[in-house]
Amino acid sequence: MSQPLIRNAEHADLPAIVSIYNTAIPGRLATADLTSVSVESREAWFTAHGAQTYPIIVAAIDCKIIGWGALSTFYGRPAYRRTAEVAVYIDPAYARQGIGQNLTLELLNRAKQLGFKSLLAFIFAHNEPSVRLFARNGFALWGHLPRIADMDNHERDLDIYGFTIKY
Repeated sequence: MSQPLIRNAEHADLPAIVSIYNTAIPGRLATADLTSVSVESREAWFTAHGAQTYPIIVAAIDCKIIGWGALSTFYGRPAYRRTAEVAVYIDPAYARQGIGQNLTLELLNRAKQLGFKSLLAFIFAHNEPSVRLFARNGFALWGHLPRIADMDNHERDLDIYGFTIKY
């Protein structure tokens, strides 16, 4: 596989971003959404992001989007303006090929350039691949919310992994 191009997401990428996100829903591993989302329902989310504020980035090979990542606002209060939530999603056909690592490293770099101090990743405790990805990149367990998610009558724990950016 050739190295993917990592770039800022464009509005034209939103259908691919939503498609990749929707592939994560049935596995009950990476998102608390229980049914597919629509492109229309993600328009406001996409618009709330920007390359110089809270970037959404994509990984593409031969113009095909194979993964994406984003920095998003945390909790929506001004005192948290230097903290961002980080998320990474990969097309299942490209899982375990280093795409998540590439996106994570790029998000870490951009977070530093944008002046963020802390990054948070909200990860279900049973999502071992994501736990490994973020731990490998210096994230540590900062919080544990037991049995907070009800997914098909299974209570799931949510862990908060944090990273402090050093300047």
